[in-house]
Amino acid sequence: MKNDNLKGQHRINEQIRAKEVRIVGDDIESAVYPLAQALKMAEEHEADLVEISPNAVPPVCRIIDYSKFLYQLKKRAKEQKAKQVKVNVKEIRFGPQTDEHDYNFKLKHAIGFLQDGDKVKAYVFFKGRSILFKEQGEVLLLRFANDLEEYAKVEQMPLLEGKRMIISLTPKKGPAPKKATPQQAKPAKTEEEED
Repeated sequence: MKNDNLKGQHRINEQIRAKEVRIVGDDIESAVYPLAQALKMAEEHEADLVEISPNAVPPVCRIIDYSKFLYQLKKRAKEQKAKQVKVNVKEIRFGPQTDEHDYNFKLKHAIGFLQDGDKVKAYVFFKGRSILFKEQGEVLLLRFANDLEEYAKVEQMPLLEGKRMIISLTPKKGPAPKKATPQQAKPAKTEEEED
């Protein structure tokens, strides 16, 4: 299916409408040729005339094996997709009066998400008249960000959007630094080994 989508993107051979085209390529001198001559050249090379830049004046074409060209395009697109890092956003919901046990439980989950490389979007949801506690909600989210300071940095400070106050946290790069103990810092030398 994707291959068919790529096929429709380029005009080849007789589909090319221009009277003359600029041919570029590795073993062909870059020049402008009448369309009939360009098609004949493609035929002599046992390849296709492929329009790669239709908006140029005159359009830019290459003499190549079209199926090979599509394969390379697909391969390049796949490589680019592989290079993209997929980031998941995990949501954690609080109420304006979340108790300590519930808070610690959610904090533990957030640490796990951040260690896995996921972003965390924490929010306080205000039901009905609980919007009166929006300061309390902001304090809760700032405390949450502070408790996660070792694992994440704040991407967006608490912001009220409708009935939600949201804070966004993004994982810090690499593992949290660990301080070396004095024993690890200096390896013990024994003079007995030298004797």
